[in-house]
Formats: sequence, structure tokens, C-alpha cells
Amino acid sequence: MYKNILVAIDLSSDTQSIIANALRMAGSDPGKLNLVHVVEPVAGAYSMDIYALNIGELQQEAIAFAEQRVKALSKELGIPAERTHTLLGSPAAEIRSLASEIKADSIVIGSHGHSGWEILLGSTAIKVLHGATCDVLTVYVGSEPD
Repeated sequence: MYKNILVAIDLSSDTQSIIANALRMAGSDPGKLNLVHVVEPVAGAYSMDIYALNIGELQQEAIAFAEQRVKALSKELGIPAERTHTLLGSPAAEIRSLASEIKADSIVIGSHGHSGWEILLGSTAIKVLHGATCDVLTVYVGSEPD
């Protein structure tokens, strides 16, 4: 049914579960998948005193590290290199933008199943869902309640 699936990964231990669900949607054809990992700007993740450090260098290291991991994962899965993307920016906005650019017919993304205020404040999955122009599958990757 789906021929061009954008799989948003955070490179955590949940990545394999998200990809497994996307592969099922693709009928086990990795050629239908696009992998994307979005690196958030380093400055946004730290307090103002980090400006004493070389932000540009830290940012480039983070991007290079993510690119290596995404490329290794795509090679392992048999996903063509041109279908892998490592971007810099706000994850939800970048994922939606890439989905539109590549004309994805679906997006697969992990969700920790937050509730209450956490939903109102927003997770990346919720932000991707609101504004997506294609189907979105959220894969529950949270831990089981005690």
C-alpha cells in the first residue's frame, strides 16, 4: 500500500522497533523506506554559558556522528544511500518538510505515549502529526507501567 515511507529515527534503542514497523508497512521492501534523523541545534539544548565554547564545532561533530550512524544503519538494512537524511533544525518541522519534499505517502515515528501536560506541551510525534500532509504511524516505544 505504501511506496515511499519516511522513517523518523532518534538513534536510540527504540530505533529498531520503529524501523521494524515501517518495514512491515513496506512489505519488507527496504527500498521503500527513507530514514531521517534530525539533529537539534546545539545552542538550543544548553544554557547561555555554553556560548564560551565553539558552538559551530560542537554542531558539526554532532551532525557527523549522526550521519555515520544513519549511513551504517541504512547500509545494514539495504536502504539506498540517497534515501537517508541527516538534517539540522527543529525535528517536527524538518520531518514534515522532508516528507513534503520527497512526496512521502506516510511517516513512521516513535512515541513514548505521554499523557496529560506532556501532550499539551508537545512531543515530536504530536508536532509531526499536526501539520503532516500524509498518513502518520506513531509506534509506541515507551516502557510498560509498573
